[in-house]
Amino acid sequence: MAAESFGILMHKRAGGRLLVLLAHPGGPFWRRKDLGAWSIPKGEPEPGEAPEATARREFTEETGTAPEGPLLPLGQVRQRGGKAVTAFAVAGDLDASRIRCIEFELEWPPRSGRIQSFPEIDRAEWFDLPAAREKILEAQRPLLDRLEAILAAEG
Repeated sequence: MAAESFGILMHKRAGGRLLVLLAHPGGPFWRRKDLGAWSIPKGEPEPGEAPEATARREFTEETGTAPEGPLLPLGQVRQRGGKAVTAFAVAGDLDASRIRCIEFELEWPPRSGRIQSFPEIDRAEWFDLPAAREKILEAQRPLLDRLEAILAAEG
């Protein structure tokens, strides 16, 4: 069975433009990757955890800020490796330069026997939709389109 993740796409308006918050994955594999490497803050559920609760917990763990307000469902996308990502949107405004993220451990360099700690995300930034479409993982691009359509329908 493919892995499943739940996440939140935070958005805001600034200067008449829609901006979205994306996170750049931490660790040595992503250090030099930029275009097509960013993601919504997301993660896997704990046993018995509801999708919305998982999305809120993961956003908090990866940014250091708890998202407030109602979540808008954005549906599911499937990433290249098979992982299903169910996303929600929430309006918010956090200082992306002040994220505080949990860390993970990894043997690095490979087969060295040395365990190092890396942040799950090494930075977050606000992007307008054209820039976000270039930065975000290809499989997650439909989430941007869905958010734009929902917000346009709401007026």
